[in-house]
This record gives sequence, structure tokens and C-alpha cells, in this order.
Amino acid sequence: METEKPSTHKGEGHRKRLWDRFLKSGLHGFHDYEVIELLLSLNTPRKDCKQSAKLLLKQFKTFQGVLEAGLESLCEIKGVGPANSLGIRLIKEVSDRYLEAKIISKDVVQNPKDLMEYLHHAIGHKTKEVFVGIFLDAKNRVLTSKILFTGTLTTSSVYPREVIINALQHNAAAVIFAHNHPSGDVEPSKSDIQITRKLFFALKYVEIILHEHMIIGNEGFYSFAAQGHISKFNKEFEDLK
Repeated sequence: METEKPSTHKGEGHRKRLWDRFLKSGLHGFHDYEVIELLLSLNTPRKDCKQSAKLLLKQFKTFQGVLEAGLESLCEIKGVGPANSLGIRLIKEVSDRYLEAKIISKDVVQNPKDLMEYLHHAIGHKTKEVFVGIFLDAKNRVLTSKILFTGTLTTSSVYPREVIINALQHNAAAVIFAHNHPSGDVEPSKSDIQITRKLFFALKYVEIILHEHMIIGNEGFYSFAAQGHISKFNKEFEDLK
């Protein structure tokens, strides 16, 4: 009696080679579509995932764009489906939480590297503007971070009252703000400068320090502190006394 041969699928050898490469060297040397292919293979045991991975990159332009895509948009790609869409979104959320955990209880004013890594990953590639508050204790250690506002930022859409309520709820002694520019251009708009000034004064009146406001792009960033804006606002405040 002949023994039944184990079933195989097209690309099974290719998938095994991908996993062997990953187990040996991590993701070093992988193309973006190959990383996505590995993610898809977790929930697609009996099917080649290369074409679906390439379709995802074609649709969402970049690796980061795939991770930021919504569940419905992901499901529209041939060969992806609900389980893979959920897996991709889960990977993004897990990565965000991991990087956020790395900054908790750290002095990110004196050592901003982990903060910058977190912000670039969490908001640098979003297609909509989000405004984040990072709340610090008296020793500038991170208590928590929170998305405070979403959408196009204007002086009428960012409310100092909401910022102050959040800061007081977390017993924050200081704050760092960050928001993204989906265009990638990190130069501040007139509205960005006005928002920062308004928030600086509002926080100062309740004795909370604004250390920094950063604009994050998909490549670089702009620092309001490094460019002298925070010092300027502080001088204006002192002159009003």
C-alpha cells in the first residue's frame, strides 16, 4: 500500500528559504515585499503569498503605508483577507506599544533617541495629521503618551483646555508635543507656530513646562526648541510679568 505523500503548494520551497534567512539573520537584507510576505504566510499556510505582498506594496506605496492601512482597505487586496489584515494591523500596534514602553520612565529631554524612534514609527508615516502629547514628571521621565487631536491642525482645532486637563490627570510637570506632516515637509506653518505659542502660555499659567514641540516627517523632523521658538515664548511670558 502506497503511503500518501504530504501535500505541497506552489512556492513552499521559497517560503522555507525566506524563513531560514530570517531565523539566521533577522530581516537584514530583506526587501519590503519579502517582509510583508512573511507576515502574510503566518495566516496563509497553504498558499504562495509573494504576489499578494507585491500587490499590497503597489497599492499602499511603501512598507509603512501597508502597516498604516485600514482593515477594509487591506481586505480589498487579492489574497489578503480578514485574517491577514488583522495580523498586519496587530503587528503595527504591537510595534507601537513596544517602542512606547521603551520611553516610559526615561528622561527623554536629556536622552531623546528612544523618543525620536518611537515618534517616527508611531506617527511619521500616517496619512492624517495627529497631535501627540508626551507627559513627563518633575525629573523629565515619561509618564505616558497620548494622541490628543486628529485631523488637519489649526488654532481652532487644538484646545488648550483639553491639553491642560490631560496634563493634570497624569500629574505632569512638563510636556513634549509632536505632530506629523503627511507631506513629509517638516517646516512649521504659521498655524503650527501659533498653536505652539498658545499652548506654551496656557501651560505656563498652570506651572507646567513645555520643553519641546516636534514636527515629524517620513524622513526628518523639526524641533521648536532647537530653532529657538521655546526660548522666545519664554521671554515673551517673562516680559508680561
